[in-house]
Amino acid sequence: MIKLLAGVALSVLSVAAASPALAQDVASIGIERVVIAPARTPLAQTIKAGLAAAYAAARPDTAAFEEAQKLYYFYGERHFEPLWLDLAPDGSLAFSAKAQKIISIFEGAASEGLRREDYLTAELDVASADGDPVRMAELETAFSAAALRYATHIYAGRIRPRDVSAFLDIEPKRLDEASLLMRLATTDAPGEVFAELEPKHPEFLALKAALAKFEDDKVDRPQPVPDGQVLRLGMSDPRVPLLRERLKLAGSPEALTVYDAPLYEAVRSFQESQGLEADGIIGPATVAAFNGGRAVTRADILANMERWRWMPRELGEFNVMVNVPEFRVAINDHGREAYATRVVVGTPKNQTPIFSDSIRHIVVNPYWNVPSSIVANEVAPAVLRNPGYIGRQNMELLYNGAVISASSVNWGMVSANSFPFKVRQKPGTGNALGQIKFLFPNKHDVYLHDTPSKSLFSRAFRAYSHGCIRVQNPMEFAEALMANEPNISRTSLEALFGPSERWVNPEKKIPVHIAYFTLRVEKDGAIRSYGDVYGHHERLIELMKL
Repeated sequence: MIKLLAGVALSVLSVAAASPALAQDVASIGIERVVIAPARTPLAQTIKAGLAAAYAAARPDTAAFEEAQKLYYFYGERHFEPLWLDLAPDGSLAFSAKAQKIISIFEGAASEGLRREDYLTAELDVASADGDPVRMAELETAFSAAALRYATHIYAGRIRPRDVSAFLDIEPKRLDEASLLMRLATTDAPGEVFAELEPKHPEFLALKAALAKFEDDKVDRPQPVPDGQVLRLGMSDPRVPLLRERLKLAGSPEALTVYDAPLYEAVRSFQESQGLEADGIIGPATVAAFNGGRAVTRADILANMERWRWMPRELGEFNVMVNVPEFRVAINDHGREAYATRVVVGTPKNQTPIFSDSIRHIVVNPYWNVPSSIVANEVAPAVLRNPGYIGRQNMELLYNGAVISASSVNWGMVSANSFPFKVRQKPGTGNALGQIKFLFPNKHDVYLHDTPSKSLFSRAFRAYSHGCIRVQNPMEFAEALMANEPNISRTSLEALFGPSERWVNPEKKIPVHIAYFTLRVEKDGAIRSYGDVYGHHERLIELMKL
C-alpha cells in the first residue's frame, strides 16, 4: 500500500510540474484514484504535453474542462501512448483502419439527429499533419475527444438539461470513457458499440425513424382535415368521409357526409384522448388536433430526441409518466398503457419541475403544508384583509410543532425567507390536496394529488397549480397504481377516509417520471404535437442551434 501511494504521489507531482493549475484540479477529484504513468517515447511525451496544456487552459465547470480531464487521465494510465495512429515501416504515422471506420460513422451523424461538424472538426484534418509527430499527436488526442463526444451525445444528449432551465432537475448520464475508448480501439465494428449507447425507448426509435424519412420540414402524416364550418351532430359536411377514415369508421354510402351518432361518439373519444373538451363539436381546436397541432419541424423531432436521451435508460417495467405539455399522466405496465387521466400542472410562473423519482407513500386525508412562498404571497395578505381567514380555510398555525393562535403573529411582517411559523390546512373536503396524495419525497416538494377544484380538468390548457400535479380521477389512478400490491386496493384506501391523516406504504417503489415532450408518437406511428408550456422546447432548440 505504501508503494502504491508513493507511486500515485509521484504521478501527481509529475502533473504539477507540467501545470500548477492542473495539480490543483487533480487533487480536487481524489488523489487515491489518479494514476499518471510516465511518458516513455517522444510521441507519448508530445501527447502528454498537449493534453496538459488543454486541461490547464479549460475553464472549470465547462464541457471542455470535463473532456480535457477525462482524456488526460485516460492517456495518463496508458503512458500517453496512442490508440489511433499506426507506425509505418518507414517511420511515418497515419490514422489506423479502425479510426477510419469511426470517421465514416461521424460522416453519418445526421441519421442519429447529430451534427457531423461536431466530430469532424478542423483538428482532424489528417492531410495537414503530413507526418509531423507534433501534429499527429494532436490528431491522436483530438480523435479520442471526438469519439467520446459522439458517444456522449448518443448516450446522454448534446445539451446539459440545466442549461435549458433550472427546473430541469436531470443529472446527465455518465459513460465509462476509458472502457469505451478501449472497446472502440479494439473492435472491428465500432457502429455496434455506439448503437449500444442509443436509447431503446420505443418513442425515441419512432422519432428517429420519422427523422429518416423527413423531407421538406414535414413528416409523413395522413391527409389534413380542412378548416370549415363548426360541425355538430346531424349536420352534413364534405369533410365527414375523411373524418370517418381517420377514425376508422364505416358508413353507408348515402350517409357518408352526415355527422351521425357513431362518428359523434368517436370524435368525443378522440377529444378526450387529446385533452380537449369532449363535447363532440368539431371546431378549430379539434381540427388542429386531428392535424397534429402545428406543423412538425425537423427541429421539433431533434429536440424531442434529445430529451429522450436525458431520460433514464430504464423507466421501470411498471412506471408512472407525467408529460407536462400533454397535461396527462399514464401508468405503464410492461410497455402497455394500463391507465391514463388528465392532470393540472404548475403555471409558467410556478413551474412543475422535470425529474424522475419513485412513489413510496400514499397519504389519505392529507394535511397540506402550505409552502412559505404561498404563505407570504397569498395567506398573509388574506389574513390582513380578514383576520378570520386561517380558521375559515380550516388551517392552523404551528411553531416548533405546536399549534398556536393565528392572532399572535404580526402578519404584516411575513416574508418567505424569515417566517418561523408553519401553516397547514387540516384534512377535510375543502383541503387543497383533496382526499389523497401520492408521495415521492423530493427537494421540490412536488407530488401527485387529488383536488376539490374539478372544473379546470375540462379545459384544454391546464397549467394552473403552484407546481404540484393535480390528478383528475385520483381513486381510479390509485386503483391502477396499486395493481401489484396485494394488500392495498381502492377499497382499502377509501375505507381510510376520515378526519385523520393516514399513511400507506406500498411494498414496491414505483418509478415516476415527470417529463417534457412536445411530440408523442402513437401506436400507429402518428406524431402528435403539444404546446411548449414553459418555453423549454424553444430554449433547447436555441441551444442546439437548430
